[in-house]
Amino acid sequence: MPRGRSTFNKRQKEQARQQKQRDKAERRSQRKQEKSETGATNDMDDLREHAEAQAALFRIGSDEPESEEHPPHRESGE
Repeated sequence: MPRGRSTFNKRQKEQARQQKQRDKAERRSQRKQEKSETGATNDMDDLREHAEAQAALFRIGSDEPESEEHPPHRESGE
């Protein structure tokens, strides 16, 4: 039974998708290997710096620290 043009196009599209998936998996594994070769200390330093930056952002503009036990009171009728 002859295959139509749409079947051919679908097949080509599926093959391209599978190839992209294989390429992506290969790049992922290469990055993983490179990361393990460089060591985890750089990652921890990066994470620590990022955490400090986030903490600094949360401290900006807060003159009074709010306690979690007593959240700000909202009046009813808003």
